[in-house]
Amino acid sequence: MSYLGVGVSPGNVPVYHATNLKVMDRRVRVAELVLRSVICGFGLVAALLVGTDSQVREIFSIQKKAKFTDMKALVFIVIANVIAATYSLVQGLRCAVSMVRGHVLFNKPLAWLIFSGDQVMAYVTVAALAAAAQSAVFAKLGQPELQWMKICNMYGKFCNQVGEGIASTLFVSLSMVLVSCISAFNLFRLYGSNKGKSSGSW
Repeated sequence: MSYLGVGVSPGNVPVYHATNLKVMDRRVRVAELVLRSVICGFGLVAALLVGTDSQVREIFSIQKKAKFTDMKALVFIVIANVIAATYSLVQGLRCAVSMVRGHVLFNKPLAWLIFSGDQVMAYVTVAALAAAAQSAVFAKLGQPELQWMKICNMYGKFCNQVGEGIASTLFVSLSMVLVSCISAFNLFRLYGSNKGKSSGSW
């Protein structure tokens, strides 16, 4: 059927949908790359803020030094951020290569591997954030029932820098959760009706 000499056939419809699929793929890849870059950047910032934090106070002529190794939760948050930043750097390079080349082999085993890695890292960063936040609350407010002092009254600079590290870890955790959602989308769409088209575009 034609109108004003322009032919329109049902064969044009899949081309339109394929174009939309490529646009969506490109947007997903860009979003993933941005999020992984955020994780890498804020993860390194958080690890440096907490890992290099220390403060010396003199109490009754005795010098006491507060450092991140004094609290296991802070050690955990440093390790978790370093691992998350390194992992995201590797995955970010994979995303960049896929965008430059236009497509890379993205089969189900690889998709499952990326999905599992993202899930583990999301849980690790959220757990590290929760543990550090709880320790920070005890350091800030104390626990009178257990006779735990308000440490931040004595080590204000130390607590402030730790707080900045925890804030950076919050961005890492949120971004990691979003990345795990993207990897879940990339995995489970391979089992959909368009699995043949989707698997070749990555």
